[in-house]
Amino acid sequence: MVVWSEQERCIIDGIFKGLDYNDIGGKALTRCLIVYPWTQRYFAGFGNLYNAEAILANQKVLDHGAKVLHGVDLALKNMDNIKECYKDLSKLHSEELHVDPDNFKLLSDCLSIVIAAKMGVNFTPEVQAALQKFMGVVVSALSKQYH
Repeated sequence: MVVWSEQERCIIDGIFKGLDYNDIGGKALTRCLIVYPWTQRYFAGFGNLYNAEAILANQKVLDHGAKVLHGVDLALKNMDNIKECYKDLSKLHSEELHVDPDNFKLLSDCLSIVIAAKMGVNFTPEVQAALQKFMGVVVSALSKQYH
């Protein structure tokens, strides 16, 4: 079980309250698909993903990025039981979608970069530490069904 300090809870809450999920989610997923092109294999039904420009302009990618980030709300609302609240989502990704669990970490890293760019100088080491801890728990929960 993860123990959260009040400072970490406040930081995490503050990060996500200030985000435009449609903007940040789309940017994080497009970055992931461009930087790690092998992740595109899970999005074959999304149309043209042949180059960075196509990915950046792909509305299905942008919409799915927002959907993924909205899925993080579940963890925000259940910080003391993230693994349990993601049990079904982990099973879906593992058993039906067959997503490589390493992709969760790659997307998490891209999300951190996009958030850092958005926050600028306010992305302090303390903010980064809280975000990395939170996203690490989310990634672990999503990957749990694979173990």
